[in-house]
Amino acid sequence: MNTIWLKSIIISAVIVLVTTGCFKQNQAKDAAVQMKNESGMSHATDPKLTSAPARVNGKEVTITAQESMLEVAKGETIPVWTFNNSVPGPEIRVKVGDTVKIHLNNQLKVPVSIHWHGYPVPNEMDGIPGVTQDAVAPGKTFTYEFQATVPGTYWYHSHQDSVNQVDKGLYGSFIVEDPKDNYDRDYTLVLDEWMSSSATGMQMNGTSEMDNMAGMDHSQMNMGSGDMDHGNMPMEGHDMSMYDLYTINGKSGNSVEKLSVKKGDKVRLRLINAGYISHQMHLHGHDFKVVSTDGQPMNNPAIIRDQLLSIAPGERYDIEFIADQPGSWLLEEHGTDARIQQMRTYIQYEGISGQKDRSDSDKVLTTFDLTQYGNPSASRFALDQSFDQEVQMNLNTEMKNGEMVYTINGKVYPNTDKIHVKEGESIKVTMVNQSKQDDHPMHLHGHFFQVLSKNGVPLQGSPVVKDTLNVKPGESYVIAFEANNTGYWMFHCHDLHHASAGMVTDVEYTDYRSNYTPDPNAGNIPE
Repeated sequence: MNTIWLKSIIISAVIVLVTTGCFKQNQAKDAAVQMKNESGMSHATDPKLTSAPARVNGKEVTITAQESMLEVAKGETIPVWTFNNSVPGPEIRVKVGDTVKIHLNNQLKVPVSIHWHGYPVPNEMDGIPGVTQDAVAPGKTFTYEFQATVPGTYWYHSHQDSVNQVDKGLYGSFIVEDPKDNYDRDYTLVLDEWMSSSATGMQMNGTSEMDNMAGMDHSQMNMGSGDMDHGNMPMEGHDMSMYDLYTINGKSGNSVEKLSVKKGDKVRLRLINAGYISHQMHLHGHDFKVVSTDGQPMNNPAIIRDQLLSIAPGERYDIEFIADQPGSWLLEEHGTDARIQQMRTYIQYEGISGQKDRSDSDKVLTTFDLTQYGNPSASRFALDQSFDQEVQMNLNTEMKNGEMVYTINGKVYPNTDKIHVKEGESIKVTMVNQSKQDDHPMHLHGHFFQVLSKNGVPLQGSPVVKDTLNVKPGESYVIAFEANNTGYWMFHCHDLHHASAGMVTDVEYTDYRSNYTPDPNAGNIPE
């Protein structure tokens, strides 16, 4: 049976065990101490605790993939994989015009890679095992080198066995600073979800064996039907209850670091969702602007207040506000799930005490609508123009031969229809989510796309340029991109459970010939 499909099935099996209460909590904790993960790391012999994420201002950086232990909150420490012993990994900040050189040093016992999510690197630097490079073997190094030409908020993560490796902590933020920006405070907040030691213990019959399996090249991936019976697993909608810890920058609840400001400061918050669940974030007590999405600026962003930012997996939103309300104000997630109370921090004014804000996380607020925000301006594409190609992508959750799969036009990868393009072509894509319960945050590698319409209605405000777009059940979007970055590029759902179970296609330039030949023994697993 295909390795990637088996991983997806076992993950789903874990979810069933969690939700049906097959293990008692104290038994799970005991089991967690005994088990080993795929790297051979025993919970009883802990590697060192993680350090606080560093901000690296430099054009040449060495990043080491290694085992660590993350203290998410007081009394809750979990085994993780890290870049440079921190979760998130170091924030890499460069300036427009810099030549970026990142040396990846793999000290794990499995292969890894780095993908530069959202940033249009040259194809050979995209970090996709079996597509653009072989995964970096244990004890080996690889150097990523490219020009920083497009300012914005991006992030990096492993794309080797990404459904597992991103989950374990192999990610960090990548910021290309705009020389026109001028902020007194500039904070990056990376959102994620984790399994506590209790939830992790429930995987003892699956994870260690599953993750030691050998991988395969991208070209050999087969996410189709097999022989495993799903039993009573639900056909639609991942039950994400196994993720019982929500974090900001690797910390949960009261352990999340407060954001210090002074009255009069101009503050920028960069919000990155590195997890698998959308989060609805609310800034208390301040007017703010949404100045960019996925690193790309909004035209004439309006001042808004008490609106929720819904941030899907892989997406980024940058907001700006003036610190003009001295006190201690929450930035928190909203909803009815008890876990959301862990995803919060405070905007803390220096020299102010005793004026602490109260949560209203169960309050129903308006959700920010990207399609009607800002002012129209000249843009690359229009709905009524002619395009060189028009592509339909129907996204769905289906049962095939007794297995739940995630499909594009009824097919699972690698049998999905590739999008063949020539350099300079304009491509119009209509994405329709036919799943009944599942969101599909679709991410295009190597390119930006412009969002032209939602549910048949043209955008009313600023041009919206993104690399990741969340398509909810029943929704349709029309997007367009220019074929301006030659290579072979993935286009996939960034709920990586969905990608690993089939929701992937490729954008292939017909006039491109890669010098890379996959090593069949490299263990490449691109999703």
